[in-house]
Amino acid sequence: MAELIIRTLGEQPYSETWEAMKAFTADRGPATTDEIWFLEHPRVYTQGQAGKAEHILAPGDIPVIQVDRGGQVTYHGPGQLVVYLLLDLTRRKLGVRALVDAIEQAIVQCLGGLGIEASPRPDAPGVYVGEAKIASLGLRIRRGCSFHGLALNVDMDMEPFERINPCGHAGMPMCQVRDYLPQVDMHIVSEGLSNALLEKLGVQVASRVEGW
Repeated sequence: MAELIIRTLGEQPYSETWEAMKAFTADRGPATTDEIWFLEHPRVYTQGQAGKAEHILAPGDIPVIQVDRGGQVTYHGPGQLVVYLLLDLTRRKLGVRALVDAIEQAIVQCLGGLGIEASPRPDAPGVYVGEAKIASLGLRIRRGCSFHGLALNVDMDMEPFERINPCGHAGMPMCQVRDYLPQVDMHIVSEGLSNALLEKLGVQVASRVEGW
């Protein structure tokens, strides 16, 4: 049996995907295979548990959804690679800090493979190129199992980030892979990040599935 299943899901509505994550986590048992979901969302702002309304400046026609992950407000939209990690941390003997480190280092490795020098910051979760944030993290742990995950800006319309204080930081510059690699290919980024995550999580055997 595969140690982990990677699902490539294309573009999926945010609310339905969130409900699917919660249901998967609630229904799973000790033998349930961990999964990582790769997808994109239509335009949406999500406000984490620590979120403050004043950080949503002018959402306009983009919906705002209150969610149960950690962190503040962020934006999801087409051209952003979203990865949800549904892992049994107890079974993997993996602490939350170690999981965050693994995710951040996987993003750094993926971007390095594209010729982009990036790094995490000790004062704020996520991954940065210089002072600009290229990837955001937000997790929820329930009964020793993780859900939610990361969002990597690849090839998207960045304007909606100007309508919020990203992750609660006023004026934080945001960037994306396309800024450094104009001919970026989402499939190549997805494959590179997938392989980096498997390596950092120490996964030996993974099954790759298209769709649910």
